[in-house]
Amino acid sequence: MAEIATIARPYAEALFKTSAGRANPDMVLEWLGEMSMFASDEQLLRLAANPRVTAAELVDLIKGLFKKELNSEAQNFLRLIIEQSRLEVLPEIYQQFKVLHNSLKGSQDAVVESAFAIDPHTLNEISALLEKRFARKLNLTVELNSELIGGIRVVVGDEVLDTSVKARLEQMKVELME
Repeated sequence: MAEIATIARPYAEALFKTSAGRANPDMVLEWLGEMSMFASDEQLLRLAANPRVTAAELVDLIKGLFKKELNSEAQNFLRLIIEQSRLEVLPEIYQQFKVLHNSLKGSQDAVVESAFAIDPHTLNEISALLEKRFARKLNLTVELNSELIGGIRVVVGDEVLDTSVKARLEQMKVELME
């Protein structure tokens, strides 16, 4: 995977530099995320690998998938990615762009795994506690994971805070086996 990250980095950085100066980075993040979603589709990737499909046809097809019309910057970026046969790298470009975008805003993405749905009020309280704990603004995404039994597991970059019942049971098991 390091190779894909290495390929994606210059695209993400160049797009970030140009969008931070001219366009709204939030808007770029939106269309780049949508492009990334399309580029994750196996059928589209197989079509892109077909030598009988031209780059212009592929660009037109993907442009037609968007909910709203793409601006010229987005169209040029899409055309460049397709002409350089880098469509499969788009999801990684999006992830790297998102990291740069978050650093500009002084925030970081975080995933909160929970065995049960979390109501908005409780999520706000958890968010405030986590922001103090990790000393930065966090963009929380909640994922349900019934294996946790109870509690939560939080992943912020390469840091993990696991207060789940499953983790506590595993810890007790290790202590009892010693």
